[in-house]
Amino acid sequence: MIVVTGGTKGIGKAIIERFVREGYAAATCSRNLEDLESLKKELGDKYPEAEIYAFRADLSQKQSCVEFVSFVNGLGKEIVSLVNNTGVYIPGQVHNEEDGRLEMMIDTNLYSAYYITRGIISGMIERKDGHIFNICSTASITPYANGGSYCISKYAMLGMTKALREEMKPHGVKVTAIMPGATKTASWDGVELPEERLMKSTDVADVIWASHSLSPSACVEEILLRPQLGDISDDEL
Repeated sequence: MIVVTGGTKGIGKAIIERFVREGYAAATCSRNLEDLESLKKELGDKYPEAEIYAFRADLSQKQSCVEFVSFVNGLGKEIVSLVNNTGVYIPGQVHNEEDGRLEMMIDTNLYSAYYITRGIISGMIERKDGHIFNICSTASITPYANGGSYCISKYAMLGMTKALREEMKPHGVKVTAIMPGATKTASWDGVELPEERLMKSTDVADVIWASHSLSPSACVEEILLRPQLGDISDDEL
């Protein structure tokens, strides 16, 4: 089974569908129950044999993270991959963004991955097999003026991924940082850009599947993806 946080839309949804298509069961969570039910119906119609396990959770809250871990572990299925995908983006600048913005971004973009990884990884260590994918961002390595707390949280996410990678080497558990650039997701709703300026969510899902499919002796540590024409400039927005 694969576990994907924030799996009802965009990149998370594409990842779930990619693995379900290959015969894997999937567990996911979202704050919106209707979105979870819609995901189960859509994928169930496409793949009648699919096993989709959905749980309502707000991963900006530690208790919700703990409850989701309990739900996943209670399914009694071997977890082959965990994709920490939950995240939120609000533009702003460090010196003048709304008070509390950093805490909210860190809670959602970093702590959720920290708590859920800690709750799930023990089974992988025992089996000496498994793969953790952390959805970072090009903002993990390239700061920009309106990134503010988002950039801070994504830099931290990449740092956590690198530390975990070193810890897991002796245990046979792979850890990969995925750093996508501009991808067609809800974050870009309302922005008028040519289709070719945004990557597809399925592009990210495909590289995760390819990394997952490698032999046990190989680990892709980082994947950096950008639109073919490069990052989107301020002049284009």
